[in-house]
Amino acid sequence: MISTITAEGAPSIATQMFGSGLIGVREGLETGIVVMILIAFAVKSGRRDAVKWIWLGVLAAVVMMVGTFLIIQFGTSTMSSLAAELIAGIASLVAVVIVTFMVLWMRKASASISGELKSGLTTAMSAGGAAVTGLAFLAVGREGFETALLMVGYAESSSNGPWPLLGLLAGIVVAIGLTFLLYKGAIKINFNRFFFYTGLFLIVVAAGIASYGVRALQVYGWLPGLHDIAFDITSWYDQSAWYGEVLQGIFNFRPEPTVLQVSVWAGYIVIVGTAFVLRGTKPKSAASTPSASAPAAS
Repeated sequence: MISTITAEGAPSIATQMFGSGLIGVREGLETGIVVMILIAFAVKSGRRDAVKWIWLGVLAAVVMMVGTFLIIQFGTSTMSSLAAELIAGIASLVAVVIVTFMVLWMRKASASISGELKSGLTTAMSAGGAAVTGLAFLAVGREGFETALLMVGYAESSSNGPWPLLGLLAGIVVAIGLTFLLYKGAIKINFNRFFFYTGLFLIVVAAGIASYGVRALQVYGWLPGLHDIAFDITSWYDQSAWYGEVLQGIFNFRPEPTVLQVSVWAGYIVIVGTAFVLRGTKPKSAASTPSASAPAAS
């Protein structure tokens, strides 16, 4: 989304909040499951005293996530437009690498994450409150850091307001509500299906961030092909219309991308999308997924 740094027509407030809100719900629910497993296991183990240390680690992780996002959002506001393009381009590509690793790792580890968390918490509770806080911070911080990096594609300069952050927070609030209802057994969600489809969504978002990063580096001059346009549909595609704002605001779509942008976008979708799907083809047991094991611990 080149409008992240330049001013080529920033997406509407609703679009900014919707895109970041979806990320907030997905990542927030994933984080909520982790917290739910930790608290449920501590309570079942008769260690309610450990719950406060878990929440302390969660709070520290949330502070880290918000701080990282604010750095991404406002860090380039005092730079020249060209320098901002360079920083945004590098940050975007780094974010794509880390987010890709996290999405693929979660796809493979989701079936065993409950057992790993319980084992780690057992060890941490025997070591003391600081160890429990550290475990919770790392477990939740991993998800929070991924969330902040995904927000690279939605970060706006301070002059455009905090709407992406507000959308993210709104999505997290929804996720907290869903997690509470899950913990109480009021609702049930097929987590395998939920994380599969939202994982595909994140892959498309990450592909857009990669495309944006490539263009930013082309503008700066580090990558060639800025004027090699793959296609141009600006004659009939209205980027200021609702569909244009949605595609730009959520997926970083441009009506006149470069050949390198399209190549990177398509290559990422094919390679990472295929790897993501194949990682879930191994036999899986519903009893070992977070959706089944977390309530059982309560």
